[in-house]
Formats: sequence, C-alpha cells, structure tokens
Amino acid sequence: MAAITAQDVNKLRAMTGAGMMDCKKALTEADGDFEAARDILRKQGQKIADKRAENATAEGVVLVSVSEDGTTGKLVALACETEPVAKVEDFRKLAQQVLDSAVKSDAGTKEDLLAAKQEDGRSLQEHITDLMGKIGEKLDVVAYETLTAEKVASYIHSDNKKGVLVGLKNVGDANTNEVGRDVAMQIVAMKPVAVDKDGVDSATVEREIEIGKEQARAEGKPEAMLEKIAQGKLNKFYKENTLLNQEFVKDNSVTIAQLLDKTNKGMTVTDFKRVAIA
Repeated sequence: MAAITAQDVNKLRAMTGAGMMDCKKALTEADGDFEAARDILRKQGQKIADKRAENATAEGVVLVSVSEDGTTGKLVALACETEPVAKVEDFRKLAQQVLDSAVKSDAGTKEDLLAAKQEDGRSLQEHITDLMGKIGEKLDVVAYETLTAEKVASYIHSDNKKGVLVGLKNVGDANTNEVGRDVAMQIVAMKPVAVDKDGVDSATVEREIEIGKEQARAEGKPEAMLEKIAQGKLNKFYKENTLLNQEFVKDNSVTIAQLLDKTNKGMTVTDFKRVAIA
C-alpha cells in the first residue's frame, strides 16, 4: 500500500478540484495511482448524478451572449438544487463554460451542447458530472436557446434566473439598444406565448374558444351567441398574451408593435426566446 502524502492530496485537488478528504480517499483506494484516483472521483460524480436524477433544480443562473455583429444570440441556463450552490465560484465558472462552449461549438441542440468536446478532450456533460461529485447535488443544463435575426437584443433579469433573446427586423439606422432591452424586459415580465396571433398554436386557440363558450354558457348566454362571445374573448387573449399586441409595461398607451414602429417605421419582432429557472 502506497503512502499517501499531503502533497499527493494537494496535487489531486489541483487536478480535479475535488475536496481534500475525497482526494485522500480516492488516492488511498487507487493505491497512489493518480489517473485511477481521478476515475474514482468521476465515478463518484456519476453516482451522485444517478442518485439525485429525480431531484428538482429550482436554483441556478442564466447567461447570455450576443455576437459582435449583433445578429446571433445564445442563451443558457445551468440549474442546481439549492441557492447557496448557485453562488459557489465553481458553479459560476461551470455556467460560463457552458455558455462559452455553446458559442464555440454553435451546437444545434442541448444534446449536441452537452456532447461538445472541451479543451481536455472530455465532453461538457463529463465536466458537469465531475462538479456534481464535488458539490454533492444535481446540476443540469435546463435550457439552451439560439436566435438569429437582423438585430438580436438580450436581457438578464436581476435575479439571474430569467433571460430573453429577441430578434428584430427593419431596424434601419435606429439605435436599438434601449428599445431592444425594453422589449426583452417586457417578455420576461409578461410571458407572451407568441410574437403575434399567427404564432399561437391551433390547440391553444381551440382551448381558448372552448373556455370562452363555457364561460358564456355559465353566464346564461344564448347558444346562438356563444361563438361570437368566444371569438371576442379570444381576441382579448391575443391582446394580453401575444407580444406585439401587449400594452407596453412602461407606457400602456402604446402596444409593443406601436413602440417599435415609432422607433423606426416598420420595425418589428421576428422571434423571441425566454428562459427561466423556477
């Protein structure tokens, strides 16, 4: 049995970032073999990942990156189980690594992002699993979004748990920094389901019509009037739940569509991505 020194433990800590006692235990189990000890620590992370797979992840951090030309944005959310872990430096560094990897790899899906190779040749998921072993709770990339447009604006809420990308077109020579941020903040606050009514899926439309009919029927309205009443309620739903038709939260005398058009004639939103950890 190899003698495990404090220097050996510190060396493994520097290599893996794991705790002192975990490193000492792994080196003892591996009889001083550093690579074997690293494998043991990785397996420890996987055991925690398996054990806590069903645990809720309601804390974490959302990060955003917009390309220098302002046409492409990346939005990622790394979640954990508890608020203290979300504030740990290693967790924050991992979240930045997730975002950097998203930008570098230009992954098409979350699965592609997790499989992206890092500088040491291992996947991003392996790095996440390693930190699970060190921290002792579930970590998960719960969202990954990409948006490309003529101009992409972004916003991260003050709690760092909500973020938005919004795509604008027909921006002309307008400075979109302020209006883009305002629209992105609107999306965080008001949670629109689509850009405009044409973007609302048919299942949602049918559900809202049926709800409108049932409400009118419960109020004793004649059957012949139900469809018309339901359509009126549907139009109200569009006004309250589609971005361009919503009243601007900073000035309810204008809609988002009117706000954009006032900034530059014809300016509008092409798409948006909203991410939240909750």
